[in-house]
Amino acid sequence: MGSVELLPVGRRVAYWRGRRKLSQQVFADRLGKSKSWVDKVERGVRSLDKLSTLQEVARVLRIDTAVLVGGDAEPVETTHRAESVVQIRAALSRYEIPLGRPAGRRPVLSVDRMLREVGYAWTTFQHARYPQVINLAPALLTNAQHTHARAPAMGRVPLVEAYRITAALLLKLGDAELAWLAVDRAMLAATGDRDLVAAAAVQLGQVLRASGRVREAKSVLLAAAYRIAPPVVEHGAPAESSLCGTLLIQAALAAAQDGNETAAAELIDEAASMAERVGDGHDHHRTGFGPTAVDLARAAVAVETGDAHDALAWHEKATKRVGWRWLPAEHRAAHLLDIARAYLHVDDAINAGRVLTEAERTAPAEITHRPVARNVIAEIARDPRAPTTITQLAVTLGVG
Repeated sequence: MGSVELLPVGRRVAYWRGRRKLSQQVFADRLGKSKSWVDKVERGVRSLDKLSTLQEVARVLRIDTAVLVGGDAEPVETTHRAESVVQIRAALSRYEIPLGRPAGRRPVLSVDRMLREVGYAWTTFQHARYPQVINLAPALLTNAQHTHARAPAMGRVPLVEAYRITAALLLKLGDAELAWLAVDRAMLAATGDRDLVAAAAVQLGQVLRASGRVREAKSVLLAAAYRIAPPVVEHGAPAESSLCGTLLIQAALAAAQDGNETAAAELIDEAASMAERVGDGHDHHRTGFGPTAVDLARAAVAVETGDAHDALAWHEKATKRVGWRWLPAEHRAAHLLDIARAYLHVDDAINAGRVLTEAERTAPAEITHRPVARNVIAEIARDPRAPTTITQLAVTLGVG
């Protein structure tokens, strides 16, 4: 097609109508529209911004809907991602160390090198570069296991972190069952180290919540939180306060999912007192914990309890904080996805589309790789008031 890919949507319709040797009247009849409607679309006077209409036009023209909305737009392929998850599953299913299998030609990395590897993987995850983390995860797990076998004491930290990263990634991909296996390994490896147990419990709580086991999640999270909690909040170290506060936030989300709004509010308030001591701009144990994170959590709780207006108010407050810009892209984009849901709850597809577009700009993979994001996109795209950008995104992702 060449230059046709650069044409506006209406001109593309005209181009393909000509290729199919259809007059405007015949084309209009097959669509159930008027000839005037077709003429206005082709001249750009009338926009094609409804997904169902785009799909019907494409059907009559015998082309893929993506051809109409973007030269490079193709449905996102999930095959590679699925194959990569299979590789992660294989890495989690190997028992090379307990079975005494040798590492073979694979060099055993030093603890320092392994710590750098998990640090890089965490940074990549927090930038929401999920395809890269998917590719990193199998080797990261295998290397961490061999390093831990050679240096059990010092190698425990990178091993737990490798499992944590893997669990967090699998949750993004919607595979809570496999994430559970990863986080179970993390908890077992962390046993005996209070900080590592608390860190792994963050992902454990998320896995339990994703699996619908919200009461178990709340119980586990609170046990971990109070085990790491400083005896006196005012004297607590920032790292342990961040872990404790993050666990309380996760427990609040579990309580909200269980319909216990009072408990959720009390737990968030408890986390807020710790956040004020920690401040924004830190990332102890990869938590991003601080006052801004607490405000985002209040918004998330409000979304879960169905109070969309409250969620939007907390969103406005949080995004005006300086700390908003300091949060990882993954954290910000995940929050914007929650807010898109809040706008849908108040029947505001325009603003839902706006914040979802902002999330896609912030962290594209948060939108393209998360099943929950695809569901939100499909819901927005079905609304005739949805922005054209969301309609195009829905077509590109093959949802609708």
